[in-house]
Amino acid sequence: MMRLSARFSLLMFVAGCLCLPAQGQDSLADLGWLAGGWEGNIGKAHIEEHWISPAGGTMLGISRTIANARTVAFEFLRIETRPDGAFYVAQPQGRPPVEFRQTRRSENQVVFENPQHDHPKIIRYSKEADGSLRAEVEGDEKGKHQKQEFRVRRIAKP
Repeated sequence: MMRLSARFSLLMFVAGCLCLPAQGQDSLADLGWLAGGWEGNIGKAHIEEHWISPAGGTMLGISRTIANARTVAFEFLRIETRPDGAFYVAQPQGRPPVEFRQTRRSENQVVFENPQHDHPKIIRYSKEADGSLRAEVEGDEKGKHQKQEFRVRRIAKP
């Protein structure tokens, strides 16, 4: 009898999960243009950023910067939906996460902000007409407002 009760409880739990609305699952679908691999050069440094297609209310990403044949920076990234909005979560060098709330989104651009963070305060991704990606970060560093722009192109599939 206990086995039957446990199976029934499990069945009800699974059925309940399947009947719940897909909260946020499709709300990142319009960011599909960000998915894939991107690369570019800044001076002598080579940068790469890779994003997994939106699914389950998340997009997962990773980036790295290579200079003089060595990885000099890396970052774990995610964009996730929550009941209170979409968030960009960055973990540079694997450090604890820093969250940026989405403040704007259009067909070809998404903007995330965290006014309490020093640098960056704003992260902006834009899909350009030529298919390239422009990433911008801006904020305060050492008492000065800084803005950096990174232009990258889609990595050709092997």
